[in-house]
Amino acid sequence: MEIADSQDLDLVEISPNATPPVCKIIDYKKFLYEQRKREKELKSKQSKVVIKEIRFGPNTDDHDFDFKLKHAIGFLKDGSKLKAYVFFKGRTIVFKERGEILLLRFAQALEEYATVEQMPQLNGKRMIMLFAPKKKNK
Repeated sequence: MEIADSQDLDLVEISPNATPPVCKIIDYKKFLYEQRKREKELKSKQSKVVIKEIRFGPNTDDHDFDFKLKHAIGFLKDGSKLKAYVFFKGRTIVFKERGEILLLRFAQALEEYATVEQMPQLNGKRMIMLFAPKKKNK
């Protein structure tokens, strides 16, 4: 402490769990600045997972299916994950099989662009299926 005071610096405990605790004589404000800078740099290197959603009805027609398929391919090429779901309104919940067939057909069409993370699963009024983009071979 005396050495730190004589140099107008701070005694900073670097590793309190070590035996004996590790301390350094440094400028504390500069130490905090460097630490924040390192954390910010690490945070910028992290990749954020983006999940795009595509909604179908149980009676989705071929043209609409193709249109949504084209959008899905674009999302997957951009590296986003994809959540495709069939939304059942009112009494259409009777057509669960239709929704499952639609999602499986969608998965088959996206086979070369994505891998299936979750098979069709019914949650309330939604039947959900998750896709992850395939890694590009360089």
